[in-house]
Amino acid sequence: MRVAARVTVSAPPEAVWSIISDPERMLSFMSGVTRWEVAGEHPTGLGARYRMLFRVGSAEVGGLIEIVEFHEPRDMAWTSVTGLDQRGRWRLRTAGDGRTRVELRLAYGIAGAGLTGWIAERIAGPVVSGHLRRSLQQLKRLVEHEQLRERAAVRRAARAGG
Repeated sequence: MRVAARVTVSAPPEAVWSIISDPERMLSFMSGVTRWEVAGEHPTGLGARYRMLFRVGSAEVGGLIEIVEFHEPRDMAWTSVTGLDQRGRWRLRTAGDGRTRVELRLAYGIAGAGLTGWIAERIAGPVVSGHLRRSLQQLKRLVEHEQLRERAAVRRAARAGG
């Protein structure tokens, strides 16, 4: 099953990247994610590994994932090492006027479960899709709020210095 969500954030790609690439901040905006912890030597970047759990209904699914693509500040992709078969990708693209188009894609499957797995994937689809949309809306609020705070701090510093 493949799901994707998109949003435009009023901030440059570097501001969005600083949040999505920080494993300490993942739980602050990712809807449905109940665990995101570093599970390897490197906390970020290519080869970083995370133990990730995702709530779908009453179940928590996930496992160990590894970052397999890391092109700052544009693309980050992961794939499962253990647990639920999944692949995910963040795509950041400049949208003009200091804005960024953000896309989050997720492909997942229940390996070896035949018809039962296919049915479970279809039932989970709308739930997972909703989590992706909420995650991007929460990311947008978080990044834009931080941008407002940074601009306010610059104005305060300019008033204090002038």
